[in-house]
Amino acid sequence: MTATDGDMSTTELVVASKAGDNSALGHLLEQYRGYLLMLAHRNLSEQLRRRVDPGDIVQITFLEAKRDLHSFRGDSPGEFAAWLRGMLKNNVATAVTRHVMTQKRSIRREVNADAKAGNDSGGAPWIAQLPGSTTSPSGVVIKEETAIALLEALHQLPETQAEAIRMRYMEGLPLAIIVERMGKSDTAVAGLLKRGLQKLRTIIDPRNNPYM
Repeated sequence: MTATDGDMSTTELVVASKAGDNSALGHLLEQYRGYLLMLAHRNLSEQLRRRVDPGDIVQITFLEAKRDLHSFRGDSPGEFAAWLRGMLKNNVATAVTRHVMTQKRSIRREVNADAKAGNDSGGAPWIAQLPGSTTSPSGVVIKEETAIALLEALHQLPETQAEAIRMRYMEGLPLAIIVERMGKSDTAVAGLLKRGLQKLRTIIDPRNNPYM
């Protein structure tokens, strides 16, 4: 069995990656792209996202993961996700420092200039990179503005609830795979989904969003 077959579980991909299988590592990292994009988006202000592409931060994190894989001591998807999350947050902090503390040009001035030019792309391009971002598990095609509304609402949820909902309702993953990737029990993940959906229904009108 090879990583390109798509038959390996996330746990098997972690093990194969640590053993030096570059193909497995590439496949493994792609499984976490949507998660890291969501984290980068929620940790960057709307103004800063106009200057820093969350996708670029994720790509830097992937390069660091490939370079420093030897330092990863875990052996489970949950530990791997936590390891990636730590690197991503460091990269976000670096981006904030570089673009907020050291840049002379005012972000506010740039935002105003974009508004005059009719530029409404802040945060939107990376949504297209999310697996399943245009189709729900039932195959319902959604509009980009609907996806944006959902992702913005996810920012108001605890990180674990937001990630469980993203995997289940944006990627359409079965519960068993979500359980494995998050390193939690069936009951715990089910609870995250239930509480997360309850909260989302107070934020988003279910009649206007196919996920609800």
